[in-house]
Amino acid sequence: MKSREQEYKEIFIAEALEYFDALNRHISTLEKEPESDETLAEIFRLLHNLKANSKAIGYLQISDVSHKLETAFSLIRNKELTFSEEVVKVLFDGIDLLGELIHNVDNPKYGEPDPVLLRNLDIIVENLSDSTIELTKVQKYNTSKNLALSELIYIQIRKLDHMMNLVGELMIDRDRVLSISRELNHDELKSVSSHLYRITEELQYSVMDARLVSIGTLFNKFPRIVRDVATAEGKQVNLELHGHDIQIDRNILQIMADSLLHLVRNAITHGLERPEEREAKGKKVTGQLKLAAQSDRENVLIRLQDDGRGIDLRQVKRSAVEKQLITADAAKGMADNEVLSLLFEPGFSTAKEITEFSGRGVGLDVVKNAIDSIGGRINVNSEKGKGTTFTLQLPSSIAVKGALLFEVAGIYFAIPLIHTDQVVAMDKDDLHEVGGVLIADMKGETVTVVYLNELLNAPEQEMNLGDKSRLNGQVQNIIIVSYNNRKLGLIVDKLYRQQDIVVKPLSKPLDQIDIYGGVTLLGTGKVCMVLDVPAITRYFIHRKQG
Repeated sequence: MKSREQEYKEIFIAEALEYFDALNRHISTLEKEPESDETLAEIFRLLHNLKANSKAIGYLQISDVSHKLETAFSLIRNKELTFSEEVVKVLFDGIDLLGELIHNVDNPKYGEPDPVLLRNLDIIVENLSDSTIELTKVQKYNTSKNLALSELIYIQIRKLDHMMNLVGELMIDRDRVLSISRELNHDELKSVSSHLYRITEELQYSVMDARLVSIGTLFNKFPRIVRDVATAEGKQVNLELHGHDIQIDRNILQIMADSLLHLVRNAITHGLERPEEREAKGKKVTGQLKLAAQSDRENVLIRLQDDGRGIDLRQVKRSAVEKQLITADAAKGMADNEVLSLLFEPGFSTAKEITEFSGRGVGLDVVKNAIDSIGGRINVNSEKGKGTTFTLQLPSSIAVKGALLFEVAGIYFAIPLIHTDQVVAMDKDDLHEVGGVLIADMKGETVTVVYLNELLNAPEQEMNLGDKSRLNGQVQNIIIVSYNNRKLGLIVDKLYRQQDIVVKPLSKPLDQIDIYGGVTLLGTGKVCMVLDVPAITRYFIHRKQG
């Protein structure tokens, strides 16, 4: 059993990390608005609380540094110290040191804080910065670190994972009991199974709710990151943050942290122009970067928008042809959204220069792979000269997914709703055979359509994806799925319903088949294969090119 001292320590560290994030955010604001009494008061309050809490629990180094910073901000608030560029740098370094001390409270190998940094803080605190004593430069390193969320929550994540797995098993059995009660037509069993359904559903949402964290825990790290990257790049950037209170599964947020960091750095280094370049184009000298989160039914949307130079589609095509990702003939006929999808190919880059924050061989394919691993989607829209927007659509939970159930060749399948754009019924005559595939006009957009039975079951040497004669019936049920800026229509035999499913991994050797993302059990006892839309899309493109 955990000791009370250990519980107090975990509570202190969790709070201290929140204070650290808030201090970074507020000091970035103060740099832009040095006369803001409200921001100064909030920084002073946070440092005072951190000083008192750390002293009470025995972390004297944290208490000492907090005290020095508190004194410095007290001098600034009382107009006894000017919030100059030189002072700002020392205060930023001091807050970095606080974060370092908090992260290393249980690290016996940490050693002592940087003495040069402590000396600089003493000079500021003793108000000697205007004298002949010179502030010594401290080596900066924090911008190269990857972001990480704290593991310190009041319930360990692994316990919540275990609970979620048990709830998943319960949901499968619940649906089976409900189905049996209907088959037997027994009133008392129906009543009990109905009650079981309601309790299980409430339990499911309760466990999912316990795993949720505010997206602000990640967003609050970005004002400092943006400031440091922009300073290193010689650019001026204004960051807007929206949707701090949106809730998302903590595991999903952890997986997405580095991907979002990569996108933000990319936007500053490659997307936003230098001040002189922006001025020449008639833009505001300060580049605008907007990071926003919002709820979208059972999903969370995260948008990163910049008003930079945008993506040059012709340059993307040239680069893709040079890297032999596509042929020159194929490039000519590509739609804009297909060109943008090339950005996510492994090793693809149009960057002409290598900077501290990019150009290390890590491309957008890493971001796409991270999003694929949690069953999410990423889209990019760009207008040359006006800017680029990345939209991440993420599930709010990994374990339980909304899915669309259907049948192909007598076998039950499911597709996660996050990849499903729409479902349409279309006359066979509205499908056209072009270039060995079927295409259809969907609200003015040309979409490639494939008969799923042909793609999954026909022998490779006999497969003909553009042959309409292989379709059954006159009216075709088509599920439009979307992945990597591409849409694909999947013709299925029968459509059933939407349903929450618990996806279980396939056992060996079936787990080697990419097009299946897992398996679930329906209430009737039937096994249902869960299709992996990214893998299906890649397989179709491979078959079409083959």
